[in-house]
Amino acid sequence: NYRPELCENVSRKKKMLEEFEANTMDSLIDMPFATVDIQDDCGITDEPQINLKRSQENEWVKSDQVKKRKKKRKDYQPNYFLSIPITNKEIIKGIKILQNAIIQQDERLAKAMVSDGSFHITLLVMQLLNEDEVNIGIDALLELKPFIEELLQGKHLTLPFQGIGTFGNQVGFVKLAEGDHVNSLLEIAETANRTFQEKGILVGESRSFKPHLTFMKLSKSLWLRKNGVKKIDPDLYEKFISHRFGEEILYRIDLCSMLKKKQSNGYYHCESSIVIGKKPIGIRDLINEALHRETMGLKSKVKQIKELLLKPETQAKIRRELFEGRLINNSNSANDVDFSTTLT
Repeated sequence: NYRPELCENVSRKKKMLEEFEANTMDSLIDMPFATVDIQDDCGITDEPQINLKRSQENEWVKSDQVKKRKKKRKDYQPNYFLSIPITNKEIIKGIKILQNAIIQQDERLAKAMVSDGSFHITLLVMQLLNEDEVNIGIDALLELKPFIEELLQGKHLTLPFQGIGTFGNQVGFVKLAEGDHVNSLLEIAETANRTFQEKGILVGESRSFKPHLTFMKLSKSLWLRKNGVKKIDPDLYEKFISHRFGEEILYRIDLCSMLKKKQSNGYYHCESSIVIGKKPIGIRDLINEALHRETMGLKSKVKQIKELLLKPETQAKIRRELFEGRLINNSNSANDVDFSTTLT
């Protein structure tokens, strides 16, 4: 028999499920990596069991390790990332022309556009929970520099951008053109992943690395979804499908915060940087680079002093010297009194 109330309940549940999926998609695509592998994040692999007759004890150990890994991944929320900043004015100008062309067709999408000061390629995402972990991240970034320079062997890594792509019609990005440079960039990403993991830092999986230059994402504004803008219409960027935006030469990698206040130029808060190779730069860039080096040096010294002071032998030595100093002062005071008495 037909029951209207049952159909209404099914319809309501279906609508709730669609809203839940939409909200989940929003939370995912708002991250620098818009295509994170869910299996990677949960620590799940597709490797087959080699030995089916493994002992019960080993199975328990493995099960416990998987549970710990899953729990660790469950709490994982990236808040820092390695950024390759886009500084080529030709690329920036081309993307702004693209953004304006889209906005002219749909003014609502102005809320979805990435500001020109924020253009970058995300190399790696990670979780750094406190100042000590940030300092460890800085150390890992510094260790990364010689590996990259050895890989490039004194050559420039040129990154050409051409065409438009999307992630699920939710995130719009300028594509990195095909070529040997893609393999070099992938190798740099894998090296970064390995270097940071060896320092004990929880990072995103290298298999999820898909280099791209984001210029818009719908998740930047909940207002868009509430007003019916749920997908990026391909017709909006049709004229730019094969457009050549220009080339960026890799010369700097930054350790940036996702959450801290951005700089006045719109770029992310930067904890530290490494410069790869040489590039003609202006006086402002020279000053910024000098400040970066000074800051990194100071942070490293503070860390060394902190570690030294925390050592039990150092603390014991400080207490001993303070105690002996008091004894000497007391002794000198007594001698002064005796001496003055003798003089009188």
